[in-house]
Parts: sequence; C-alpha cells; structure tokens
Amino acid sequence: MVSRHTALKIRKLHRYLGIFTGVQFLLWTVSGLYFSWTNIDNIHGDHFKKTDYNPAAFNSLISPSQLKIKNGIHSVELRDIDHTPYYWINDEQLYNAFTGTPKNNITRKEAIAVARQHLVKNLKVKYVHLIQEAGKHHEYRNRSLPSYVISYENNNNLKAYVSAKDGKFQTIRHTNWRWFDFLWMTHTMDYEGRDNFNTTVLRTFSLLGLITVLSGFLLWSTSSPSIRKLLKRKNK
Repeated sequence: MVSRHTALKIRKLHRYLGIFTGVQFLLWTVSGLYFSWTNIDNIHGDHFKKTDYNPAAFNSLISPSQLKIKNGIHSVELRDIDHTPYYWINDEQLYNAFTGTPKNNITRKEAIAVARQHLVKNLKVKYVHLIQEAGKHHEYRNRSLPSYVISYENNNNLKAYVSAKDGKFQTIRHTNWRWFDFLWMTHTMDYEGRDNFNTTVLRTFSLLGLITVLSGFLLWSTSSPSIRKLLKRKNK
C-alpha cells in the first residue's frame, strides 16, 4: 500500500500538472469542438465560389513555339485574364496568346475580372490593394506574391487574392476561415506556420498531458477506499 506521504506527493504533482496543462487542454477541447461542428467546405469558402465555372475556350492562338524564349519552354499554362488569353511560360512570364507580347503584371481591373470568374454573383467590391509581402501569420502566407487583395462588402469580411504576376486566382478568406486558422494554431501549437505537428512545444505538452492523466489514475488508485480494502484483504 502507498504511504500517506507518497499519496500526498502524487496529489500535489497531479494538481500542479493540471494547472499547468489545463489551459492547453481547454484550447485543444474548444478547437476540437469547433472543427467537429463546422463544415470544412464552408471553411474553405466553397459557398462563395461558382460551382459551374469552366475556363473559357479561345481560337486563333499563336503557338508557344513562336515565342522567343531564350532557354526553351518546359511548362505552359493558359490564363484567361479579363477575356484575353495569356500563356504563363516556365512559371516566369505572361505572354499574350494572340500577339506574343510579354506582360509583366496584371492590373487591378484585371484582378477583379479574374476574381469575378470564380466567385458567385452580386458580390460588391469594396476596395483593392496590392501586397508585396505576407508574413508567417498572414492569412495569405506561403502563396504567390505580389498579389491583389480584393475586399468585398459583406458581413463575412470576404477577401479574394489574385496573383499579380501570373493572373491566377489564388484563394479567398473570410471570418469563419480566420477563426478556424486561429484555433488550428492553438491545436497544433505551431505558432509560426500553423501546420507543423513536430514542434517541441507540442511534444512537451503531449507528454505532460499523458503524465497528468496517468497521475490522475494513480491518485485514484491510492485514495480509493475500495482499492484500499482489496489491498488489505490480500495482505492478510
């Protein structure tokens, strides 16, 4: 049987572990509840996107081989930018697919047109601005820059992002996504980039959580009258 002194030490250990890990346990629980009670398609903003979008078809395009690309072509993508076709060559440069003229960046008007192709109707543009950089905590992190941010007038603080360099529709962000992103950060405990499950902080709290649970079982076994009676019978 465990002595009273040892039982008090176990109780004290369990109490302090509970205080130290309790906040993170609460965050894990709250974020887990949010994830399980929300529709991931809504988080992605699918209800703002056109379900019937099809890329436009063009005729009379010049061949990419007619473009004077110094080191040759290893990749080609066709972009529809405000009803004008462009080749995105080698992940580097836009070329007008009718004339072969290079294009450095798209305009604000063209960015709005690209976003309109992908989003539902009746969204009113509030303002547009160009961002050159996005930090680790920015909602547009790890994507093509520079980019146009198109903000819309609605209750969801909806924003669309269109790459200024290649005219590609990148993503949308809205209030529910931002809540999800914040809670995901608290869930993974990756306070830098959100998606790293191998951080030292997460590993430490996972181990402390296991120790807390085990100490709780140990505390119960040392303080339970039923366990004490059973041990007394065995010792007789």
